[in-house]
Amino acid sequence: MTIPDATVTTPDATVTTPEFGVYVHIPFCTHRCDYCAFATWTDREHLVDDYLQAVRADIERTAFPHAVSSVFVGGGTPSLVPASALVEVLEAIPVAEGAEVTVECNPDDVDVDMVRTWVAGGVTRVSIGVQSMTSHVLGALGRRHVRDNVARAVDAVIAGGVTTFNLDLIYGAVGERDEDWVSTLEQVVALGAPHVSAYALTVEAGTPLADRVADHPDDDVQASRYEIADDILSAAGLENYEISNWARPGHECRHNLLYWAQGDYVGVGCAAHSHRSGRRWWNLRTPERYIAAVTSGDSTEASGEVLDAATREFERLELALRTRDGVPLEALDGAALPGLVKRRGDAWVLTRNGRLLANDIATRLRVGSDASG
Repeated sequence: MTIPDATVTTPDATVTTPEFGVYVHIPFCTHRCDYCAFATWTDREHLVDDYLQAVRADIERTAFPHAVSSVFVGGGTPSLVPASALVEVLEAIPVAEGAEVTVECNPDDVDVDMVRTWVAGGVTRVSIGVQSMTSHVLGALGRRHVRDNVARAVDAVIAGGVTTFNLDLIYGAVGERDEDWVSTLEQVVALGAPHVSAYALTVEAGTPLADRVADHPDDDVQASRYEIADDILSAAGLENYEISNWARPGHECRHNLLYWAQGDYVGVGCAAHSHRSGRRWWNLRTPERYIAAVTSGDSTEASGEVLDAATREFERLELALRTRDGVPLEALDGAALPGLVKRRGDAWVLTRNGRLLANDIATRLRVGSDASG
C-alpha cells in the first residue's frame, strides 16, 4: 500500500515529505472492561498531572524527521484527563498543516466544552467507544457507560466543531442476538457516523473474559455478525477499506492507513510502540517507570527488535492484504483461491468471504523480490 505524502509549508518553500505519525498513550481508566488487555490502570489518577508533564517533556526531546501528518491519542480513556492539559501535550507535537489529530473518548465523558477545547488545540477527529447500543450486551462486555450517552456524545462532538468522527463497535459477546447487533448498527447509521470500526470480540490471556470459558465467542456466530455489519454499513454508504473499518469517502483514518502501509511513527507514553525503517520498539509498561525515566533524562524504551528483510516484506504484504488496495498479483496465487480473492487492476483484493479467512490467506503470501509491489 502506498504511503500518501504530506505537504509541509516552510518559510521558504512547500516540501512534500512521507507521512509520519505520533501515538500518545493515556493509560487511565475508571473501570477495566472484561476483555481488555491493554496497558491501562484504574488506580493511578494521582499520577495524571505528572504523567502528562512527562509525556510533553518526552515529546519535546524527540527528534522528529519532519512535521507530523497524523496524531492518535488512545488509551485507556483520554477523555478522563483535563482537556486543557491534553491540549498542552498536543501543542508540543510539530504537526504539518492539515494534519489529522484523533482523540479517543468514552461516551459518558464528552461535553461540548471539552470538544471545543480539543478543537482549539488542533484536534480534527474523535473516536467514541460505543461497542454496543444494547444494555445487556454492554453488561456482558463489562462496559459501564450509559447507552443513551452515545447520542449525546455525538451531538457534543458535532456541536464542538469536529467534522469527522468514528464509532467503535464490538460483536460476539455472550447473550448478543442477531437483532441486538442489527439494532446497534442501525442506530449507529442513524447517528450519521462517517466512520465505523467493528471488531470481533477476542479473548486475551489474563483478562476476566479469558477465565469465563462459557462466555467465549463462537467463530461461526462472529462470521455471521460480520456479514450483517458489512450489509448494513455498505448500504448506508460506508465503504469497507480495511477488514474491520468502514468509512464514507474522505473519512478514512489517515493514522491507521499509516500503520497499514507499514509507515513510520513514534509512540509516547507508557507501553507505547514505535516503528521506523524496519525497527520496532516499545516503552516501559507502567506509568511510574515511564515518569521516572523521563524525569531522570533516561530512555523510556523497554525493548525493541529489527526486522529482517523477509519479515518486513511479509508484514507489509499481510497488512496490505487487509485493505481494499490488496497485494500485487505476484504476491498471491489468486487462481487457487476462488471466491476468496478477486483481481482489481494489478492487485488481488479480498472478497467478503476472503476477509473472513484473511489470516489463513496471509499464510499463502509469496515473499520475494518479484512481489515487492
